[in-house]
Amino acid sequence: MKRTIETDEAPAAVGAYSQAATNDDVLFTAGQIPMTPDGDLLDDEPIAAQTEQALENLTAILEAEDASIDDVLKVTVFLEDIDDFDEMNETYGSYFDDEPPARSAVEVAALPKGVGVEVEAIATLG
Repeated sequence: MKRTIETDEAPAAVGAYSQAATNDDVLFTAGQIPMTPDGDLLDDEPIAAQTEQALENLTAILEAEDASIDDVLKVTVFLEDIDDFDEMNETYGSYFDDEPPARSAVEVAALPKGVGVEVEAIATLG
């Protein structure tokens, strides 16, 4: 049975989607952009800071289900400019240093609200 997840520790969903959804075995997050839980957009910050905020949002969503970054199986990173890959990857690596999940990183034409990075994840629960 599907169940949606919502936490005040990450930015609220601003459309017809949930922060995450689960069947109590696997959790799928929505894409997390560099926006604080209070709604401050970090679109003018360097990619490292944008990546950090997106991953903090992801972590908060996981923690709402008693999961952690260590439970993540797969991550997809969307970059507005693939030339930002190395800077994103350095910050990303500080979150996933021991046994990193599978990952895809792709350049896209544009991201919501003009940000430089968006991160989504699939994690296991229990």
